[in-house]
Amino acid sequence: MKPEEIRKLEAYFKRTFNNPTLQVRARPQKQDSAELYVGEEFLGVIFRDEEDGDLSYNFSMAILDIDLD
Repeated sequence: MKPEEIRKLEAYFKRTFNNPTLQVRARPQKQDSAELYVGEEFLGVIFRDEEDGDLSYNFSMAILDIDLD
């Protein structure tokens, strides 16, 4: 993803979740996705999806069973 796209996504996540510590970071060697962090903790991957000229983003977050306790 381009730096401007990452900045827009980061602003969106900070505003939506009311959390200024969220960071969107580029993924090494991947152009179609970025990663979301809170501080240094990885939360998930944001995928860029472009179909029929329409652009959207999908956020995928795995939750481990051990994290629920």
